[in-house]
Amino acid sequence: MSTFTEYRPEAKAMLGLALPLAGSLVAQVALGATDTLMMGRYGVPELAALTVATSFFFILFLAVSGFAWAALPLIAEAAEKGDDQQVRRVTRMSFWLVTAFGTLCIVPFWFARPVLMAAGQEPEIAQLGQDYLRIACWGIFPQLWIMTLKSYLSALERTGVVLWVTVSAILPNVAINYLLIFGNFGAPELGVRGAAVATLLVGIGTFLAMMIYALRQFPQHTLLQRIWRPDPQILVRVFKLGWPIALTSVSEVGLFTASALLMGIIGTVELAAHGIVLNITSLTFVVHLGISQAATVRGGRALGRASLPDLRCAGLVATALSLGFVFITVCVFLGAPETLIRAFLEPTEAEFDAVLAMGIFLLGMAALFQLVDAAQVIALGLLRGVQDTQVPMYMAAFSYWGVGLPVAAGLGIYAGLGAVGVWSGLSVGLAVAAALLMYRFWTGPAKGLPEMSEAENG
Repeated sequence: MSTFTEYRPEAKAMLGLALPLAGSLVAQVALGATDTLMMGRYGVPELAALTVATSFFFILFLAVSGFAWAALPLIAEAAEKGDDQQVRRVTRMSFWLVTAFGTLCIVPFWFARPVLMAAGQEPEIAQLGQDYLRIACWGIFPQLWIMTLKSYLSALERTGVVLWVTVSAILPNVAINYLLIFGNFGAPELGVRGAAVATLLVGIGTFLAMMIYALRQFPQHTLLQRIWRPDPQILVRVFKLGWPIALTSVSEVGLFTASALLMGIIGTVELAAHGIVLNITSLTFVVHLGISQAATVRGGRALGRASLPDLRCAGLVATALSLGFVFITVCVFLGAPETLIRAFLEPTEAEFDAVLAMGIFLLGMAALFQLVDAAQVIALGLLRGVQDTQVPMYMAAFSYWGVGLPVAAGLGIYAGLGAVGVWSGLSVGLAVAAALLMYRFWTGPAKGLPEMSEAENG
């Protein structure tokens, strides 16, 4: 019979990876929040432009990042086997892919004005958004290279540096914004362009810091050795693993974007409450995302050892840790909903009472929502650890768009349930994803891959 003692080493290893990863994700959110807060003090049109421009940037950035995330399980497997050459080959080809696809993003960013106007933005907002993106577009390269280095360092179980480098970027970002957005201390007043310059400079600095650390700590990998030489075999392998990850991430983001559009149809109060609750749940979600990324590393390591028991242990520990955090968030969401919602509202707002009441109700629904959202992201992380991404992509897309969105629209709009219907649809879609993905992991990789068997592991 299994005991807690048997799982303690895995739990310790998983937490050692997950907590810094979750912390770095929170720090990344804080970087974006400082831009928003400071731009809000500069002007409303500029804030609106920053919001739509960064949303546009994030969608394309997220798509290309799939090729950086694909490096994580491949490097973890190679590192566990002690194959330094393979670690270098995978990392180099990840750099190649994110650079190539990042280059394709320059054109839509450079000519963003007509795109933003087609999305319903006023000409002034669209022009300001384009001004931002024509500078920020060059920052997609250091940001994507950072993502590859994060995968590299995480796979080598050096997540602490990922956290501290990201946290260290917050203060310089504030300082450069203060100088260039407002024109303080004799600097030029650039408005949204100042925020773009800050993002670009901070990205370059963060990339250089992480690269210097990687080269010094792991000289045996010689990451930059002949980086200009193609490696077709590994390039294809990273590509095949990465494109489903990219589409899975974009389809999930698209689901929540569509839910916001549905809320806008239902009413302003519902949309405001929806936005507040999503902000709150996003902060808790990054903890589960950190555990998921740690599960990818531990799963990749187990694959490298061809150890089925270790893979199962990683799956159980990751799921248990995520469920434990769900229990904490459920207690907070149900125990202090008014306090959480009030933090996002100005008491003098005309619709204060209505938004507060709706927000409290939706936060109660989010308590259940957290359970299924956590389960599906943990399953995705475990499956990525054993390099299973294509079928999970189809499962996730079907759940999000074939189930979640139609149910949300049907209940929210056509059945007249409003915000409750939309959130019910989101919960149903994510529940289907969680069930399908968990079933695939526990009846596929966790039951035994061809290269993994109980006999091989005693």
